[in-house]
Amino acid sequence: MKISRNQPLRPGVSRVAAAFLVVYAAGCGKQPETVAPPPPEVTVAAPVVRDVTLFEDFIGTTEAYQSVEIRARVQGFLEKISFEPSTFVKKGQVLFTIEQAPYIAQRDRAKANLEAAEAGLRRAESDLDRLEEAVKTNAVSQQEVTRARAERDQASAAMLQAQAALTSAEINLGYTTVKSPIDGLVSRRLVDRGNLVGAGESTLLTTVRKIDPLYAYFEINEGLIAKILEARGGRSDEKLGEDDVPLIMTVIETGARFEGFASWIDNTVDPSTGTIRVRGEFPNPEAKVFPGVFVSVGIPGELLPDALLVEETALGTDLGGRYLLIVGDGEVVERRSGEAGRVLGDNS
Repeated sequence: MKISRNQPLRPGVSRVAAAFLVVYAAGCGKQPETVAPPPPEVTVAAPVVRDVTLFEDFIGTTEAYQSVEIRARVQGFLEKISFEPSTFVKKGQVLFTIEQAPYIAQRDRAKANLEAAEAGLRRAESDLDRLEEAVKTNAVSQQEVTRARAERDQASAAMLQAQAALTSAEINLGYTTVKSPIDGLVSRRLVDRGNLVGAGESTLLTTVRKIDPLYAYFEINEGLIAKILEARGGRSDEKLGEDDVPLIMTVIETGARFEGFASWIDNTVDPSTGTIRVRGEFPNPEAKVFPGVFVSVGIPGELLPDALLVEETALGTDLGGRYLLIVGDGEVVERRSGEAGRVLGDNS
């Protein structure tokens, strides 16, 4: 819109023009002075010189030290469950109770049969003694003595059979109380109370696993196993001890570390892979690791005496290779090129 010279400006337009004049006047003044930025902060770390043992790391999985399936060994209805899932149980602790009444009756019947068999044996022995005395005076025939002796032997066999039946009945009655055979961590119940168990098969009720100590299985190359056997002086037929092959196990997900040792080495190298299976044993008193977890297992290898250790973040890289910035005399920073070794983790 064209504005006439004599036309008064609207109040809003006057304020805009005034602001423009102020800005223009400021722009015509002196240029502002440039302020230099402060120097950047630099972190200085002193290198460390010490002997370093290089570790060979291998991936493996953890397994329980002992694993037991708790099964019903007699048939009956499950009457009681006496544990909480995922808790630690002791050896001999009662976990389940199967109905006992039928097995108590079997035991009592077997006990009565044994008492009857014992009485029959006593009578047969008494008859034999009497006849053996009578035959001396020809009061009875030798044939009667022979028959009495056979009856005594039959009564003795019947008593032994009754004893075996009582023992079997007592064993079956004992199986109605299902106990944990080991100390360990119990899983959940796999059968609810009131179900029929042990009918035609040994029903799986739960599992108990001992996880302290804990095993870790992994594969190592044949070259390393040759060095281990050589270091042991060729004693490949002797049981591995805690000082033979020390190990460090690291949980991949959490970084938790455990010190242990190799407790078993397989007797055959797999020719298709050139590796052999090894089992490590690690204390796990606080149950920080469960079976089935992926872990990294480190085996000590080459020793580097007086190795120079620096933080990995201190190493730089350019077209010339790896380098370090060294603070020299007079706090002057110098660039030093060099060849870096392995990156060491917590195992070294």
